[in-house]
Amino acid sequence: MNTDNLRFRSNRMRDVIALMHAELDGLYGVGEVNAFVEMLCEAWLGWDRVQLLVNKDSTINQSDLLRFHWALEDLGRQRPIQHIVGHVDFCGCRIEVNPSVLIPRPETEEMVRCLALGPVSMGEGGVLDLCTGSGCIAIALKKAWPEAQVTAVDLSEEALAVARRNAERNGADVNFLQADILAPELSTFNSQFSIIVSNPPYVRQCERTAMRANVLDHEPAMALFVDDSDPLVFYRAIAQIASKHLTDTGLLALEINEALADETADLLRGYGFRPTVHTDFRGKERWISAVR
Repeated sequence: MNTDNLRFRSNRMRDVIALMHAELDGLYGVGEVNAFVEMLCEAWLGWDRVQLLVNKDSTINQSDLLRFHWALEDLGRQRPIQHIVGHVDFCGCRIEVNPSVLIPRPETEEMVRCLALGPVSMGEGGVLDLCTGSGCIAIALKKAWPEAQVTAVDLSEEALAVARRNAERNGADVNFLQADILAPELSTFNSQFSIIVSNPPYVRQCERTAMRANVLDHEPAMALFVDDSDPLVFYRAIAQIASKHLTDTGLLALEINEALADETADLLRGYGFRPTVHTDFRGKERWISAVR
């Protein structure tokens, strides 16, 4: 591409930022565009927030200017910023993301941080992460508890390839297993686990209209959606697995659909668990912990 045709007035950072706000604020809002700029500057220029403030009148080279141009084009098409930079930071780990896996959310990170900091006794069991996706939960918990045996399960070969790369890059020894947690044979593990954790598909088809294009068009539907007629299908399967393979003093932790918190808790009670619903930093009922 001829860089003379770029829409930026100059290669001064202040002009780059101004055009990004002019073209994207209406789509995302000022605060989110500011976050985009910070992420791009950190990924491509090595600048943190303070350096960005100090260097707003600095110029960047044509190669970096071209990258900002393509980022502006991609963001205008609602491609996720995490796909543009290629990663997201999660519990101190750098996690690769692409269209094969869900982008880890802050509320998932909050759940994992609560688990990692909580008074959990590993006992004789390990950690089981069901529907692992990018592997972010399994990797973060392995980093928190280096002595624990961590097993992570997903149906998608593509997702597991990403998860394995993430585990290697973060120095986390995680055992990955390709399997369908809805299959009856998965309930017959040979191991007992002190913690079973999952962020399974839980978005109902009827909730699609409330979702943004950057999610619908760029993240795997199989990791997001469940049929309206049985939205708790994965939680039922996880409860069946946990009823057989969670240690007597173990902990079950599940991210949930806030609209189905009561129903999910009732389902777990039916399998002999005592659930506690937790709110996230936005005040939404976002995850459940349960013991026998």
